[in-house]
Amino acid sequence: MAVVTALYGSILGLMIVGLGINVTMHRVKLRVSLGDGDNPVMLRMMRIHANAIEYLPIAVLLMLVYELNAGTRILLHVVGIALVVGRIIQTAAMWSTPIAGAGRGIGQSLTWLSIAVLAVANLLKLI
Repeated sequence: MAVVTALYGSILGLMIVGLGINVTMHRVKLRVSLGDGDNPVMLRMMRIHANAIEYLPIAVLLMLVYELNAGTRILLHVVGIALVVGRIIQTAAMWSTPIAGAGRGIGQSLTWLSIAVLAVANLLKLI
């Protein structure tokens, strides 16, 4: 049973749903039915959602494979927490300003690091 992955996958899944709802709410508010409507706010909201969609599925899949192959729960919790915190930081940084700053870099780095750690951990299970 993959209970740790279920926990973090569910939290991250709810974050993705929330970001998707945010895009829809901005579409209504800004009257943009398709694409970004050349509106920089709409584009930013879309990119916040898309960025999560681009990285979180592979992260959760790698968590699942690692857990199913008897990976350590502590590593799964550390990576899961890093992913959740990273996505919160990334989202807050992108939401607040179109300028790429430290928060955005930290959030994205936590995401990349989590994926890399999981990939390496899975490869080590094969050795």
